[in-house]
Amino acid sequence: MNTETSPRVGAIVVAAGRGTRMGTKESKQYLLLQNKPIIIHTLEMFDRHPSIEEIVLVTGEQDVERCKSWIDEYGITTKIKVIPGGAERQESVYLGLRQIEGPYVLIHDGVRPFVTEEQITACIEAAVDYGASVLAAPVKDTIKQVDEQGQVTATLERRSLWAIQTPQAFRCSQLLDAHEQAVRDGFIGTDDAMLLERLGLPVKVVEGGYRNIKITTPEDLDYAEFILRHN
Repeated sequence: MNTETSPRVGAIVVAAGRGTRMGTKESKQYLLLQNKPIIIHTLEMFDRHPSIEEIVLVTGEQDVERCKSWIDEYGITTKIKVIPGGAERQESVYLGLRQIEGPYVLIHDGVRPFVTEEQITACIEAAVDYGASVLAAPVKDTIKQVDEQGQVTATLERRSLWAIQTPQAFRCSQLLDAHEQAVRDGFIGTDDAMLLERLGLPVKVVEGGYRNIKITTPEDLDYAEFILRHN
């Protein structure tokens, strides 16, 4: 991407959740990965990207000050705001959106520290061309649909299935409108792209990689250590 002609892009990094699957008292985004908080590994990826002009970190109200302290300690230089999030992830993203100044925005999970510069760039370019994009990986396993009694009802066509990751990239005004419409309708989506999909707006899939994991379990943390050792 030519940085002289690239659009102004902001990033919202969502790290307000507590999480229970990790089985630790500390929130997963603040656990150490090679002696550095996971959230800092994630922020550094966006801090290094030449197209990212601003970052909004959305975290728990009780964690705002320590996140600001870490940002100073680890030398994050991109303009960054740290704000408290809402009761749900969707509300946290909406609060972050209201802080973004530029026309394009990336939404990213705070516990996905292995996204690459190339993946971020590809999402931005697709959002410019299509209005919205999501990073995703082709599903490798056979997927079966199961009813409430645990009986298989269908085997889905794997070639059409993608595991959605982040970042997801959007025209900021369009995503803001979609969030406000969801609030009016009382709708809660499982990701931000879903808010555009329900309005009939296009979302482009950008192929990512299997290393862009979301660290939510102890096994994920072990694999994250492996990835860092072999990078």
